[in-house]
Amino acid sequence: MNRSCRSLTSVFCAALGIVGVAQERPRPPAPPAVPLTAVPVEKPVVLTTEAGVRVRVVPIARGLSHPDGLVFLPDNRTMLLTERPGRLRIVRDEVLDPNPILELPKLNNVSLGGLQDLVLHPDFATNHVLYLSYSKEGDRGVTLAVARARLDGTRLADVKDIFVADAWAGEVGTYGGRMIFGPDRLLYLAVGDRDDLVSTDDPHIRMEAQNLATHIGKILRLRDDGSVPADNPFVTEPKAKAEIYTYGHRNPYGLAFHPQTGALWEAEFGPRGGDEINVLVAGHNYGWPLVSTGRNYTGTPVSDQPWFRPGMEMPVFQWNPVINPANMIFYTGRKFAKWTNSPIVAGAGSKKVVQMTLTRGMVVSGDSMLHELNVRFRDVRQGPDELLYFLTEGRSRGNNDTDGMLLRLEPE
Repeated sequence: MNRSCRSLTSVFCAALGIVGVAQERPRPPAPPAVPLTAVPVEKPVVLTTEAGVRVRVVPIARGLSHPDGLVFLPDNRTMLLTERPGRLRIVRDEVLDPNPILELPKLNNVSLGGLQDLVLHPDFATNHVLYLSYSKEGDRGVTLAVARARLDGTRLADVKDIFVADAWAGEVGTYGGRMIFGPDRLLYLAVGDRDDLVSTDDPHIRMEAQNLATHIGKILRLRDDGSVPADNPFVTEPKAKAEIYTYGHRNPYGLAFHPQTGALWEAEFGPRGGDEINVLVAGHNYGWPLVSTGRNYTGTPVSDQPWFRPGMEMPVFQWNPVINPANMIFYTGRKFAKWTNSPIVAGAGSKKVVQMTLTRGMVVSGDSMLHELNVRFRDVRQGPDELLYFLTEGRSRGNNDTDGMLLRLEPE
C-alpha cells in the first residue's frame, strides 16, 4: 500500500496539517541582483518585504565566522551561538563577548564541517545542560557527533560525546547537524547524505540514504543521554540502526514542530532543484535519491522517476525556484501578527527569508524578504521578545571569513 499522503485518509492528513501537495505559484521575473554593498547592516535599516510589510533590521553582533546555531537562555538577556571553526560564543545584553566559551582549534572544519548546531535541554533552567553537534574525525574519515555539556557561568563543564553517527565519509560531504527537542522531550537530529562525490554522477554514497544500516541521510530520534527510545520505528529490526526515525533525506537542515498539530516538519535542499518541505511520520521513506526533481551538479537528472515511487512520501511543498533552506521555525508570536503560526524559512543560497502561508492546510508561497542584504541566512529563531533573529554569512565556504552577523527583525 502506498504510504504517501495521497493514499492517507483526509482525517490523517488534516492531523498533519496538510491536505495536498503544492508547488510555488508562478512569479514575475526576479529583480536584478543587488550589489553586496547595496544595504550594509552597520546600523538599523528599514526594508519592505515583497508583500509590502515594512520591517527594521537591527545588527546585534558582527564579525562572526559562519555562525550556524542560536539559542536563548532562560534569563531572556543571554544568547549562545556557534561558529563553524569551533567556537561557542555568548551574547549578553546585545553585546558579543570577545572570548569564546568554547574553542576547538583542532576541529575538522573543512568545507561544511566544524561546529554545527546547539540546543538546550528541556530542563536547562535547572540542570544547565546543552548539546552541540560537530564534525568528528576518526579512522574511517569524518562523521557527525553530538556532545553534551553543562554551562557553568561562562565555561562548559562535563563535555562528553553522547552520540557518534555511523555516517563516515570524506571531508566534503554535508553533515546536517540540525537538532531539536520535541514535545516528547526526545532529541531529533538531522544527518546529511555525506556525498563527497557530489560533483559527479556516482550515486553510491548518496544511495546510503536508503540503507537502514547507516545513519546517512536520516532523521534520528534519541534520548537526552544519546540512547535509543524503546518506541523508535526500527528498534526490532536487527539490520537497521535503532536511532532512525525517518530516512531517504538529502540535506535536512530545517526541523520544526507545528505549534497546533505537533507534527515534525523538515526542510531540506536538493542539488540543482528539489528543495522541499516534508511532514515526517515515524518509519517513513522520503525518497532521496530515488525520487528527486533536482539534477546532479553535472546537469543530469538525479532520478528517472523524479516525482513519485510507491512506498515513498511526497513532499508537502517544493520550491521553484529553489531557496536552499538552512533552517525553519513556526512563528508563534504576535509582534508580526500576519505571520502567526506560519513557517519562516532561512534561505542560504537564495539569500532571502521566506514566510510561508498555510491555506486550508496546504503550503503555498508566502512573503519573501531581506534579499537586499545579499547575505546567506543560516539560522532563524524566535526570541523571547517575539521578534525574529537571524544568523548570516557572506559565502558558504572559507573558514577564515568574519563577515557573519546576528540580526534582529522588528516590525516598523
